[in-house]
Amino acid sequence: MRGYVLGLQEIDRTQAAIVGGKGAHLGELARLEGIRVPAGFCVTTDAFRRFMAGAPWLDDPLDRLSGLSHDDREAIGALGAELREALEALAIPDELAAAITGPLARLGPQAAWAVRSSATAEDLPTASFAGQHETYLDVVGPAAVLEHVRRCWASLFTERAVTYRLRGGFDHRKIHMAVVVQQMVHPQASGVLFTADPVTSNRKVAAVEAGFGLGEALVSGLVDADTYRVRDGEIVAKAIATKHLAVHASPAGGTQPRPIEPERQQQPALTDAQVVRLVQLGRQIEAHLGRPQDIEWALVGDDFHVLQSRPITTLFPVPAVDDQDPHVYLSVGHQQMMTDPLKPLGLSVFQRTALRPMVEAGGRLFVDITRILASPAGRAGLLEVMGRSDPLTRDAVQTILERGDLVPSPTSEGPRGAPAAGAPAAEAPPPLETDPAIVTELIERSQAAIAASRRDIQAKSGAALLDFILADIQQLRQSLLEPRSHRVIMAAMEAYGWLGERLWAWLGEKNAADTLTRSIPHDVTAKMGLALLGVADVIRPHPDVVAALRRVEGEDFLDELAALEGGPEARAAIEAFLDEYGMRCVGEI
Repeated sequence: MRGYVLGLQEIDRTQAAIVGGKGAHLGELARLEGIRVPAGFCVTTDAFRRFMAGAPWLDDPLDRLSGLSHDDREAIGALGAELREALEALAIPDELAAAITGPLARLGPQAAWAVRSSATAEDLPTASFAGQHETYLDVVGPAAVLEHVRRCWASLFTERAVTYRLRGGFDHRKIHMAVVVQQMVHPQASGVLFTADPVTSNRKVAAVEAGFGLGEALVSGLVDADTYRVRDGEIVAKAIATKHLAVHASPAGGTQPRPIEPERQQQPALTDAQVVRLVQLGRQIEAHLGRPQDIEWALVGDDFHVLQSRPITTLFPVPAVDDQDPHVYLSVGHQQMMTDPLKPLGLSVFQRTALRPMVEAGGRLFVDITRILASPAGRAGLLEVMGRSDPLTRDAVQTILERGDLVPSPTSEGPRGAPAAGAPAAEAPPPLETDPAIVTELIERSQAAIAASRRDIQAKSGAALLDFILADIQQLRQSLLEPRSHRVIMAAMEAYGWLGERLWAWLGEKNAADTLTRSIPHDVTAKMGLALLGVADVIRPHPDVVAALRRVEGEDFLDELAALEGGPEARAAIEAFLDEYGMRCVGEI
């Protein structure tokens, strides 16, 4: 029977497969000095599997559940209700019931307990499952605890939990439900602590939400919470809500909302000193678990009890660094209007060809501009360049500078020794050649290199193929670093900026450079757009082809065009376009 129940003191964070995410985190925190966790135990996933073994006929509805779409709410609701009703009517085997009720005896038959679901896919670093399963408070007596454990097991199939799993690609059969049973605490105040601000993602600012009574009032939206922002041990912002209700335990079991006396409604649920102390506890938990936490807490007397701690899954990840100093990163993709995450192959190619080191976070690439911003010359130069090319990013960088987080440096060195923007170069660059034929020559050289690579790669395989690709990427990087290539790129950027500034000054025309630089020679993007217009011209006279293309679903639509009037011509035009530009994507870098 020991395998069916584990005391919290026997559990650590490595046992999520046995006690679920919530149980594993609570067990880990129960071992941490200075952190109070209400006493209790976990009904393990072995117990859940033993319970489910009594209903082999559930295989069919589980199969049907796996085949549903996440947006088919009606079918999910009906099938989930069928599963819950079946499980809530299923008898708990005697040996399971004895294992669960045994630990309850030490506090007496009328002790109150909190019975809380703890699924194996819960409180993950990338998926919290917060609020998807059931929690029951102030459950009194062994029979009631058993009943509510069974309800927690059944809550694996609530409509919201099933939908969440379908959206996340989780296999219903591989998710098991443990249950946390803890001694009920009756707090005068409770709430939530985020060790990183969930609104701004600022990891240096903690956010506290607090109300009177049990936290159920805040979670259910019955009351507004007092809110605090705390940074470096000081409250930097707070708002005290008018709190009309508080949820408390009912003498008969369960909970009930009660009105708050008028003279207390605008009083803070916590003192400022308690808020600061709570955040200190949160920082201790965050440091131990290694990432920002979403913590549910309760204040009993003058002691804070931790009811739950899980990773904050909505924060955008930050690049790994070797120091604790603040860093500022610029997104490479956003500057190119490519906001989607890149796949590993794309990340690898860009990092190997980049002229400046790039770091990855959240599937995007970033350049660290911290050391540029640390010097006056670097700041001035970078802001000037951004003001011309990307005013919105310039404003964002200026806002960061005004926070005062960055420590000025006497050096004008950029990242990893590169000269900072605006800093004087050690040696003046050679004069810019103005012969337009240079552009044609560089294009021809690039096309010749592509043709040679396309030819030579045919003979490669295995490790030799990978070595060839890596060497080819390095050759591409060297061509981008070649002085003439760099000068042509800079000349184009400078000319574009010069046109925009002068035409605004002379004629009052905004963004005139955008208009003047359309369809200029060697502009691949413009050529592609014109070629696509040509394809549209071929398709437009044939209504059946237009209608067919508007309802395309599969990948064999080109074959289907053959039977339509104008279809062969449309197919030929589309294939010719794809042969030339098929490697291009919407919103690519």
